[in-house]
Amino acid sequence: MQKVKLLIVDDEQAQRDLLKGYLEKQGYDVVTASSGEEALAGYHQVFSPVAIVDMKMPGMSGIELLQKLREINPFIQVIVLTAYGTIETAVTAMKAGAYDYLIKPVEDLDELLIKLQKATEQNRLVVDNRIMQERLDEVFPETEIVGESEPMQRVKELITLVAPRDATVLVTGPSGTGKELVVRAIHSLSKRAEKRLVAINCAAFPENLLESELFGFEKGAFTGADKAKQGRFELANGGTLFLDEIGEMPLSMQVKLLRVLEERKIERLGSVKEIPLDIRIIAATNRDLKKMVSEGTFREDLYYRLNVVTIDIPPLKDRPGDILLLAQRFIEKFRHKTGRDIQSIDSDAANILVSYNWPGNVRELENMIERAMVLSRSNCITKDDLSGLTNEFTVEHNSEILPLEEVEKRHIKHCLTQLDWNLGKTAEKLGIHRNTLRAKIREYNLSPEDQ
Repeated sequence: MQKVKLLIVDDEQAQRDLLKGYLEKQGYDVVTASSGEEALAGYHQVFSPVAIVDMKMPGMSGIELLQKLREINPFIQVIVLTAYGTIETAVTAMKAGAYDYLIKPVEDLDELLIKLQKATEQNRLVVDNRIMQERLDEVFPETEIVGESEPMQRVKELITLVAPRDATVLVTGPSGTGKELVVRAIHSLSKRAEKRLVAINCAAFPENLLESELFGFEKGAFTGADKAKQGRFELANGGTLFLDEIGEMPLSMQVKLLRVLEERKIERLGSVKEIPLDIRIIAATNRDLKKMVSEGTFREDLYYRLNVVTIDIPPLKDRPGDILLLAQRFIEKFRHKTGRDIQSIDSDAANILVSYNWPGNVRELENMIERAMVLSRSNCITKDDLSGLTNEFTVEHNSEILPLEEVEKRHIKHCLTQLDWNLGKTAEKLGIHRNTLRAKIREYNLSPEDQ
């Protein structure tokens, strides 16, 4: 194993020699300096991930050195040494970015070693996280995983943390928030990136077809099975299987999925031969699985198997600061497709976009921007280009404040009525999958007779 480089800066030679001798025996590659000036002069050759710095030295203080070291290496983790009775100095250092502190003279060498090990691990985590973020930006330069809001920063951080660790992930959030993009990001940043990402929408198949799609079948397994076929589990072997709309999976299939998660092997329909699996499972849903468990429509044991790590994507209305960032990204995306040299959004249109509730979330915003670019008569999107949206915006702001579910219910009902209950056209206009629309109709108990 490669030795960890360590910089020790202390004006007392006895203290330097004691720490250097002990820590070299513990496997560290130690470089020492007697002052802040000497440490800075040679740091570019050392570039250690960890440093031990005395707070009180002639010339440059420990705080100054800490700040200058972090300017050179933002990831460095510094443990400061402070004399007994001057703990406030250590607190000041911690606020300036120090990782931890020790009372001088250092007598508990075991404590020092533990703190150094933790500081080294912290450096590795910080560097890995930054590298992952850069890779995320490289893998998805045009992605709609856009946002500077605190909720989206948490989502991005979770993606970078969970991607390399092969854990099962449950991605939750309302329709249109970009759950599939998160899944693709996790796969592309994982050690399985060179293998397949295989997706299946659990709401798109009747129960009997869903089983054959997932497990595959042998020739003659049932009427019409004129040749053997691999299922999605097999196709994803070595890679990642994405189970979209997992909340729509029938209970009988949930039992079979649970068994696969526990045993990591399957049998094709019509076969008794076991096929071992090496796959990562990522599931996504816009349903409240915890509520479904309490209602008996989703298995509790499967819920806990899937819910190892949860990434919850917030609705667009909860991150209004990201709306204009997304809108600008969509303008850039559709500029070539529409053949329109549109550059920006005027202030009135921007105010409408930020104030609207966006029941269709990012997908609805994307559709609206594309439509506005097609309709616009200038090189700037105005409120007149946001046809349909301005009317709904006015209605929402002149009426009572409604729960989001009620707004969504009324909006879906309105669209269905306007399009004569044509599910295909309605789903297209809403920017959602037809099966998602069917699920919403069931959820809100809508029917043509309600008109």
